[in-house]
Amino acid sequence: MRIRVLFFGRLKDITGCAEDWAELDDGAMLEDLFARYGRQFPALGAFRPSLVASVNEEFAEWNAPLRAGDEVAFLPPVSGGSAERAGTETLEDICEIVREPIRAAEIVAALKAPSDGAVVAFDGIVRNNSAGRKTLYLEYEAYESMALKKMRAISEQARKQFPIHRMAIVHRLGRLEIGETSVFIAVSSPHRAAAFDACRFAIESLKHSVPIWKKEFFRDGAVWVEGAVPSTKPFSPSGESTK
Repeated sequence: MRIRVLFFGRLKDITGCAEDWAELDDGAMLEDLFARYGRQFPALGAFRPSLVASVNEEFAEWNAPLRAGDEVAFLPPVSGGSAERAGTETLEDICEIVREPIRAAEIVAALKAPSDGAVVAFDGIVRNNSAGRKTLYLEYEAYESMALKKMRAISEQARKQFPIHRMAIVHRLGRLEIGETSVFIAVSSPHRAAAFDACRFAIESLKHSVPIWKKEFFRDGAVWVEGAVPSTKPFSPSGESTK
């Protein structure tokens, strides 16, 4: 059977490709597929303890069986945009991946309604240093279709947990310069407490589970930033993965 395989972040550097096709025997599992690439690329095998994988854009256990035509993505730790745009709205919420500068003021204005008493926003910007080194610029990439699905799930979960009106989650991809916005989250609500809580929940959930990766560029090289290991468990407001 033939399986489509996707690599992101440092894994793409190791394998030298973003996409590959693998032929496997019927009955093969996700672990078998990874082992095949681990033998071909020993450096890839070293990442096994910190990786998760998805099958058809859903997180999967390593013993998950594979079927012909499946799309498998191996996901390294996630980092913690007239241009092409991929976006959607769910329950009037705004979830987008963009490649042009994020227009924060326009997003906030779009969320407001006469019944709202507060809008709380998180503006994640590119800083000029990392671990004592001067950062020149960043590049972001994503497993876009899955990232959008997870962003929509975050907004839906926030509505269930907090009495909010609307939420916006917008992340930019490509090259970003110092001071530019990489991620913008805003929440409107009748009351400020819910808006604060939902905004924090959204950014922590995004860093916890959305497949987006960051590469930092310095004068003497570049590195993929490793943050949280993508989790198959939902994120709770307390900061712990639910069981």
